[in-house]
Amino acid sequence: MSIIKMYAPFFDSSNWLHVLTSGQDWLVILTLILMECLLSVDNAVVLAAQTKALPDQRQQEKSLFYGLWGAYIFRFVVIGLGTYLINFWEIKLAGSLYLFYLALKFYYDQRHPQKASQPAAGKSIKKNAGHGLSLFWRTVISIEAMDIVFSIDSVLAALAVSNNPVIVLIGGMIGILCMRGVAEAIIKLMDLIPELQPMAYLLIGIIATKLLVSLPPLPFELPNTIFALIVFGVLLLTIVFHFWRVKQHGRK
Repeated sequence: MSIIKMYAPFFDSSNWLHVLTSGQDWLVILTLILMECLLSVDNAVVLAAQTKALPDQRQQEKSLFYGLWGAYIFRFVVIGLGTYLINFWEIKLAGSLYLFYLALKFYYDQRHPQKASQPAAGKSIKKNAGHGLSLFWRTVISIEAMDIVFSIDSVLAALAVSNNPVIVLIGGMIGILCMRGVAEAIIKLMDLIPELQPMAYLLIGIIATKLLVSLPPLPFELPNTIFALIVFGVLLLTIVFHFWRVKQHGRK
């Protein structure tokens, strides 16, 4: 199949007009938006944890904004590829290993704060000297990498619901926007409840395991509703622990 054939439906004005004026198609789009949000609970947790590395709220929101447009562009490309994604299990493997690295590095840095601060100083010197990428752009690139990993499941699930790429594109775009809102809400919660940051990296480790066991030869798929319940359950326990600690020892 040629690239022109794969992407032709995106540029068919009659296809867009039919989708935008069809109540039945909008019902499918709403279904895809809900599915995108459910599939992206893990993505929102990862994004929130990654952006917390940035020094202020303005940079955190800016990184999510840049990541949003990158996610839109990648989603367009991925939907055009369609069923070929089923062969890209290597991306899931790389994403899983990267998530394990993020989680282990966070807890290692928490246990060895002096060692963690020394590389940061070296990176600051590089930044001032004009070499390498700043923390902000490294964070944006990390967000894009995670979008690539997590969007595969979303697109495959969406294509199973509708084979019209325009419907899948609209549902995915709105769903990504909703998911970014979830990520921003988690960031604000982290400022109020510091315990949410280590909790987020614990969830990142769980997410990495979820991705890893879904690969061949294991192919075990944890239902997204069950995973969402796990996420919200851990979140609730962390909040309860925070207020218990404040009551016992006072806010630090």
